Amino acid sequence: MSEFTLKDKQMIQSAFDKLKTLAKARCANDEEFQMILRAFEFANGAHYGVRRRSGEPYIIHPIAVATIVVEEIGLGCKSIVTALLHDVVEDTDYTVEDISRLFGPKIASLVDGLTKIKSAMDNKVEDVESIQAENFKRILLTLNDDIRVVLIKLADRLNNVRTIEAMPERKKDKILSETMYIFIPLAHRLGMNNIKSEMENIWLKYREPGAYEEIINKINDYTERRGNSINEFIEPLNKILTSHNYEFRIVPRVKTPYSIWNKMRKKNIPFEEIYDLYAVRIIFKPKDTKSERQQCWDIYSLISEDYMSNTERIRDWTSTPKSNGYEALHCTLMSPKGGWIEIQIRTERMDAIADRGVAAHWIYKKDGLTNKESDIENWLNMVRSVLESPDVNALTFLDEFHEGILTKEIFVFTPEGESKRLPKGSTALDFAYYIHSQIGNKAIAAKVNLKLVPLSYKLRNGDQVEILTSEGQTPQREWLKFVYTSKAKNIIYEGLKSQSEDTVKEGQRLLAEELDRLGVKSQSRVLQKLQDEFKIRTKDELYSKIAAGLVDLSNLNAILKRNRLSKFVKYWQISLDKKKDYLLEENAADNTLSYEVSHCCNPIPGDPVIGFIDDNNDLVIHKKSCPVALELASTHAKRIVNAKWTTHKILSFLARIEIKGIDRMGIVHELTQYITTELNVNFRKIFFEVHDGVFAGYIDVYVHNTTDLDDIIKKYTQVRGIESVKRVDIPDEGQNN
Repeated sequence: MSEFTLKDKQMIQSAFDKLKTLAKARCANDEEFQMILRAFEFANGAHYGVRRRSGEPYIIHPIAVATIVVEEIGLGCKSIVTALLHDVVEDTDYTVEDISRLFGPKIASLVDGLTKIKSAMDNKVEDVESIQAENFKRILLTLNDDIRVVLIKLADRLNNVRTIEAMPERKKDKILSETMYIFIPLAHRLGMNNIKSEMENIWLKYREPGAYEEIINKINDYTERRGNSINEFIEPLNKILTSHNYEFRIVPRVKTPYSIWNKMRKKNIPFEEIYDLYAVRIIFKPKDTKSERQQCWDIYSLISEDYMSNTERIRDWTSTPKSNGYEALHCTLMSPKGGWIEIQIRTERMDAIADRGVAAHWIYKKDGLTNKESDIENWLNMVRSVLESPDVNALTFLDEFHEGILTKEIFVFTPEGESKRLPKGSTALDFAYYIHSQIGNKAIAAKVNLKLVPLSYKLRNGDQVEILTSEGQTPQREWLKFVYTSKAKNIIYEGLKSQSEDTVKEGQRLLAEELDRLGVKSQSRVLQKLQDEFKIRTKDELYSKIAAGLVDLSNLNAILKRNRLSKFVKYWQISLDKKKDYLLEENAADNTLSYEVSHCCNPIPGDPVIGFIDDNNDLVIHKKSCPVALELASTHAKRIVNAKWTTHKILSFLARIEIKGIDRMGIVHELTQYITTELNVNFRKIFFEVHDGVFAGYIDVYVHNTTDLDDIIKKYTQVRGIESVKRVDIPDEGQNN
C-alpha cells in the first residue's frame, strides 16, 4: 500500500469523469446514476493505495473496464456497476454478501461470476496438468447465469491486453495465448468484431513484432497512394444516395494488420497480392416504407448501375444472418481506376450488431431475446449441454469448444420446414443427434430432399432432412468413422460403453498387442505419454476409447518416439525457476538447461520464441505465433519458460526460402552459387518447377540466425527475373543440423 499523490488523484478523477459522461446517457433515471457513483466510491476506497505493475493506481483498471462496457459494448447501469466492482471480492477483504447488501443480489451475482472466472484463470495449483482447461469449463458455466458476465470479462481482457506492456514476459505469453485461443474466438462467436479485431492486432504486435511493423508501414504507404482514388470512388455513391433521399454515411476501411498477416500466411502470398485491402461501408437509416432487407437490395441496385458488379461475390447476410448475428449485404464493384472494391451495405441496427454483436440487442431490444439473437442462445445451450456431461475431459472439451466456435455452418430444414443450423461437414446422423439423442441412437437411414440416403450422407445448405428410426437400433461403432460433431461422438461413445462390460479389457488387449508388435513394454510412462497425446484423464478411459475406435493406434510408434532431442541441442538439465529468463546458449555448460527446437514451426535464432517444459523436464522452443504454442500456453501455462536466444555461430538451423520469378538459363545455378560460395552456407534441399516460362520453388538452407536468412533474401531480390522471395514454414519433417 502507498499513498496516492496529487497526480494520481487527478488521473483517477479524469478517468472517472469520462465514465460519468458516458454512463449518464445510458442510465434510465437518476437512481441508476447514483448507484454508479456509489460503486466508484466503494471500489476506489477498497483499492486505495494499490498500484498496477505499470505504477498507476489500480482503480484505473476497473474504471477502464467500465468505460469499455458502456462505450464499446453498449451495456447499461448494472454492467457498469459490476465492472467497477469486479475485482473487489477477489483482491480485498469484502465478500459477495457485502456486495449484495450494498448493491443488491443481481449485482452481487454478476460480481461473483467474474470473481470465479478470475480465480480460475489465475489458479496457482501447480500439479494439475489440465488446470487451465478445467478452469475454462468453469468460466463457461457462468453462461448459465447471465451472459453479461462473459461480456464484462471480454472488456476486462481487452483492457489487460491494451496495458500488457508492463507485464513480465511469462505473464505476457500466458495472457496473449489465452486471448488468441479462447477470448478472440469467443468475441467472434458473440459478434463483437471491434473487440476481436483489436485483440488480434495486439496479439500480432507482441507475437510477431517484425511482421506487424512491416504491415503497418505498407498499409500507411498504400493508404497514402490510394487515398484519393478511394475518395473518387465514394463521391458518386454519395450523389446517388443523396438524390434518393437516404440518410446515410459512407465509411472506407482498411483490413486490419492481423487479417492481412493471416491471409498472407494462409494463402502464402505477399502483401502486394492482397487485393481486398480496402472496403467501403454504406450505413443508412432505413425508411418506413420497406423492410431493411429490401432497402439494402434497393441501394445495391442504385450503385451498381454506374459500376460493374461481380455477381459471384454477392453475399446476402440479410436473408440468413451469420451465427453470431451479423447482417449485411456484401457486393463487389469495379472502381474507375481499376481494381475490385467490396461494398458492405448495412442499416444502423445492422452496423451496431456487426461491431457489438449480441450486446447490441440490449440497445435495440431490452426486454428479452430477439429472433436474431436466438441463434446465439442456441449455441449457448449447446455449450451448456456439453458441460453437463461428466465424462468430457477438460482438455478435450477445450479443443472441441475452440474448434466448434470457428466452424463454418450450414442451414438445413426439418420436414415441417423449421430451419436448423449445423457445422459444415455434418452428416444426416449428426442432424439426428442434434434433434435428440434418442433419435440419433435409433436412426437407421435418412431422407434428404425426399430421397433415401445413408446416415453418412454429408448435408448441404438448404437440404430438407427426415430421419428414419427403428426401435431395435442401437449405436454402432462404425458410426464414429463418419459422424462429425462432438455432441454426436460423445453420445455414441457413451452408448457403446454401456453396451459392453468388457470394453476396458478389449482396449487393453488391443494396446498390448500393438505394443508387443513394436517390442515396447506396457509401462506407466508409456500409458502416460498416450494419455497426454490424446488428452485423456485415466487409463480406463484410454482403453475404452481404443476399443471404441476413438483412439487410433496406427501412428503409435511415432507417438512414443516423439520429443527425442536433436544431438546438436541436447545439454545438461538443471532445476527450473520459471520466473527467470533462460538463455539458449550455443556452448554447453554443466549448468545449462537442455533445449529442443520444435519441428512444427522450426524457430531460428532471432525469431520471437516461447519455451515449454516437456514431460522429460526438457525445454522445447516454439515461435510465439506457432499454433501448437498457442494451445500449449492456453492449456499448460505452468510449463511456460521465458526463453531468450544468445549469439549462435556454430549451430545451424533449417529454414526454407520460397522463390518465384521469370525463368531464364542459369538462374538456379546463380541462386545456389551465392549460398555456397559467398555465404558459405549449406543447403539441404532444392526444388523448382517451371510452367510457361514462370518458375516457383524453394531452397532449404542451414543458417545461424535470422540475419543470415535476411541477407540471403535481400541478395535474391536483386537477382534479375526474381519476382518474390520470402521465408515460409517447413512441414514437420526437418531436423536441425
